[in-house]
Amino acid sequence: MNINRIDLNLLVYLDVLLREGNVTRAAEQLGLSQPAMSNGLKRLRDLFNDPLLVRTSDGMAPTDRARELQPLVREALLSIEKAIEPKSGFDAANAQRVFRLMVSDYTESTLIPALLDRLQAEAPGIVLDVLAPGDMSYDDVEKGRVDMAINRFDTLPPAFHQVSLWKDHYVCMLNVNNPVLEDFTLDNYLAAPHVWVSKTGMGASKGINLDDSRRLGWVDTALRQLGKQRQIRIYTRHYLAAMLLAQQKNVIVTLPSKAARIFKGYEAVAIHKPPFRVPPIHLTMAWSPLLQHNPAHQWMRRLVTEVAKGIDDLDRRDPLWK
Repeated sequence: MNINRIDLNLLVYLDVLLREGNVTRAAEQLGLSQPAMSNGLKRLRDLFNDPLLVRTSDGMAPTDRARELQPLVREALLSIEKAIEPKSGFDAANAQRVFRLMVSDYTESTLIPALLDRLQAEAPGIVLDVLAPGDMSYDDVEKGRVDMAINRFDTLPPAFHQVSLWKDHYVCMLNVNNPVLEDFTLDNYLAAPHVWVSKTGMGASKGINLDDSRRLGWVDTALRQLGKQRQIRIYTRHYLAAMLLAQQKNVIVTLPSKAARIFKGYEAVAIHKPPFRVPPIHLTMAWSPLLQHNPAHQWMRRLVTEVAKGIDDLDRRDPLWK
């Protein structure tokens, strides 16, 4: 096979077809008509002497040959993209584009406001489309439909690129007149009613199962290791709602300190160290290998990392309690 006789655009078609597993969606991604995309698939089948995608009861599925080709084609295209990448880089000050960020409520309340401040100063034409983890899936991130996911992850697909943004410790937020403050022991902590805030995962959210305490998250896992259990009276997926509920007279909210900092100096609430050890959480930014060498994406990743470092440095300069 002589490479001079091959239309290299067909490799772009193949990459998108294998990623999407659907001719219509692949055509939309490339700005082609469906007949043009179907013709491209026919030419690819002739080129590789293989059907590549076959129709099944679950939709189009790749053949063994297609699975072998997918990483090779992706690597080749990434190399070409890197080779032709403009030396001037990304002109953020004059850019007009949207970045789609999949973030948890915790991230939205702690990182996004500071990130928006930087964007308004340095790249006023950039728009953020902030999505919740329940809106999309790992597959959307992997296929580049989302620029990056910023959350606390137990595990991530091995193909993803990732970087740790910060480590955060837990604190307790409660009404300044809550009687438990007079003797903030573990026993008194456990006797009080609590607000639980979800560690939001990817995909559609499922309701709480009260019989499955193992899925309640870091705080309750730490208590279970002590043979203890707190009295949870309300479950919420929103940190700002939980912090407002902390104003209730007898309620305790246990949450990461960077979220609690939003209410620092608010006279109605007190912020206190928990009476037991809760392991810190790590905030991670993850993105698709498809976007690794994109200049605009590289710029945004650097900006997010810088903003996160600034927030983390503030905790060291100005701790929530002395």
